[in-house]
Formats: sequence, structure tokens, C-alpha cells
Amino acid sequence: MEKEGTEMVEETEHMIVKNGAKDPQNAISASDSKEMRAVVLTGFGGLNKLKVTKKPMPEPQEGEVKIRVKACGLNFLDLMVRQGNIDNPPKTPLVPGFECSGIVESMGENASGFEIGDRVMAFVNYSAWAEVVCTPVDWVYKIPDEMTFPEAAAFCVNFVAAYMMLFEVANLREGMSVLVHSAGGGVGQAVTQLCATVPNVTIFGTASPFKHEAIRHYVTHLLDRNADYVAEVRKISPEGVDIVLDCLCGENTGKGLGLLKPLGTYILYGSSNMVTGETKSFFSFAKSWWQVEKVNPIKLYEENKVMAGFSLLSLLFKQGGCSQVKTAVQALLNLYNHKKIKPLVDSLWALEEVKEAMQRIHDRGNIGKLILDMEKSPTPLMANDSTETSEAGEEEEEQEGDNDNKERMPFIQ
Repeated sequence: MEKEGTEMVEETEHMIVKNGAKDPQNAISASDSKEMRAVVLTGFGGLNKLKVTKKPMPEPQEGEVKIRVKACGLNFLDLMVRQGNIDNPPKTPLVPGFECSGIVESMGENASGFEIGDRVMAFVNYSAWAEVVCTPVDWVYKIPDEMTFPEAAAFCVNFVAAYMMLFEVANLREGMSVLVHSAGGGVGQAVTQLCATVPNVTIFGTASPFKHEAIRHYVTHLLDRNADYVAEVRKISPEGVDIVLDCLCGENTGKGLGLLKPLGTYILYGSSNMVTGETKSFFSFAKSWWQVEKVNPIKLYEENKVMAGFSLLSLLFKQGGCSQVKTAVQALLNLYNHKKIKPLVDSLWALEEVKEAMQRIHDRGNIGKLILDMEKSPTPLMANDSTETSEAGEEEEEQEGDNDNKERMPFIQ
């Protein structure tokens, strides 16, 4: 029997089952090895629609890379996906998440350029919030030795979006001025760092007052997000600014266009003003839509202004923009290697703490990027909320104040 076993391919399913029959504990391990933990969105709505459960482990298809995930990023878009607050939302249940970092575990047919054990970061068209992901090889990038997995998970979406808006769409050059909303967030921090790589760029940034001290050295002129930022910008720069990066939408669209200098560029890359409560609000959506200034192309022509939109994930996943994204990643990694930029991680969260992490994004409390760390153990106060045994109903949502959550949040200092 031993001789026959040595002639078989190691670790085949037959041998796992056979050996497991002799050792019940091994049988459990073999079964577990075919499953993984993942965050599942069971339906659109509040935080109670998220749970951590076991799912079958995916295997790479042709042209794909299988990655053992170490960290994955949380974005405001993930919150909007949870609410169903996007165009053509996917069907539930689904595993959320669009970016991760980890180690190459295997390769599908016709996938090349990587070796097993390589440290990588990747874009994923959903399904990133899991212990294992499979994604097309063209969406995967090796990470520098000095870059940590949390930093890599904070890199792809934020820095690529910021780079392409500034340099591909708006053509940022020496001596220009930029207004960026949510300057303390993940994209905002990437924007301010990239602006600093160009000489004499003036950065106006809006942010909540409690973030000002932490981000002051990144921004030339910090403005209160709740104040009349248009008047404040005009006091400093009466002629306006060259570039406006708007992730808010609503009434800020008209304000941004009004602040542009001749030949200036306004770029809309989000609509966070549509998110007010924990679930999708038709009133907030209607209000934001109604407040958007109706743009007259003739007026743009007469005033020499450019209005643009940018969605990195649409460019990559729907419009075949892989080569443009790869060029941006290469340029960004060069800047990272020369210590010109560095992803700012706000905090690390265990997979089971996904609800609390998402609440922090909703509260606009983060400075930099929130990361789900696959190897982090949940704090006892949080662990029960997101596990598969949780049966929290709608009535349990938002019963505690924000201060209670903030008291028990694990931050990176």
C-alpha cells in the first residue's frame, strides 16, 4: 500500500480523503483547505447585510492568478455597493471588494509573468474581501520589497485614480492650483502627495476640522468642508483654480465649475453626497441630482472650461483600459521607489470587523485608507457582529452612538 501511494501524485483529492479516513483531525483540515473565509453581502441595505462565512475556494481559470490574500482595501464605493446605490448593481449574494495584496499561490493556463510566492497587489472585479482570490494576470502587479501588504492594498485604487485624473485627464503641470475635496481620505491623500511631485503646485483641500492637524503638511490651504469654501478659495486666489477634483457631486458641481480658471478642468469621480443614512435614500439621491447644475456646453465653450468624469473601475473592468492603468502603476511604483509617495493607512481591521470599518468610512472618520487584514484577530467586542452566526436584524442597526464605536477602534499610530 505504501508503495502504491508513492506512485501517486502528492496531495491529490484521493490521497487527502484516504489519509483523512485514518485521522479524523486530518480529514477536517483537508475539508477546511477547500474552503476560505469571505465577507458576503447577502442583499443591499444596511450593515446587517454583511456577514463573514465559509465559501468554496476558487481556482484560477485560463489567464488568471490565484492569490492568497494578506490585506484588502475598503473604499467609499464599497459602501455605495452595499447600499445598492450604484448604476446596474450586481446580483446578491456577492463578495465585495476591488483591490487586495497577497502572495501568488498558483497560475492558470496561459498566465505568465509571475512565480509562486511572488508578493503582489491586484485589482479584482468584486470578490476581493476573501482569503483567496483569482483575477486576470493583467490586473496583477509585483510590489516592492519595502512595501507592506497593507500599503499595497491601499495603493491600487487610490493612487492610480489620483494619478490618472491629475496627469492623464487634467494635465497637471508646474505652477498650477488644485482643489480636492475630502483631502483626508484615501484618494485625497494620494492626490496631495502626487501634487507635491510637481514644482510649485498650490493645493486647496477641504476636510473635517478634526483632520486638519494630521494632514496639514500635505495641503497648502486647508478648508473646513462645512464652510463656504468657494469664498475662502476666492480670498486666496481671486482668479480661481486650474483643477477641481470632486467626489461629492450635488451642489458642489456648480461650485467647482464656477471656481475654474480659463482652460481649467473639473473632474467628477464620485457622488458621496448621495450617502446620508445607513441604507439607500431616495431623498438624498433626488436632492443630489436636483442640485447638480445643468451644464450648458455653449457656456463651457465661451468660458474655456473643461468638464470631465473619471471612473477607474469602469475604465479597467468595462472599457479595456488595462494598458493605461498598467502605465500608471509603473509610474507610481517608480515614485514609490524614489520615496516620493507612500500610501497612508488609517487603520487595520480583522475580517470580522468589516461592519465597524465600514461605519468608519460612512462617518468620514478615516485619515487615509482602511484595510482588512486577513491575519488580524478581531477584538472581542466586534467579533460577534459580522460572523455567519450573527442574526442581527434591521432594528439593531445604529443603536449605539458613534462615540461608542470610536472608543474601540484599532488604529495604526
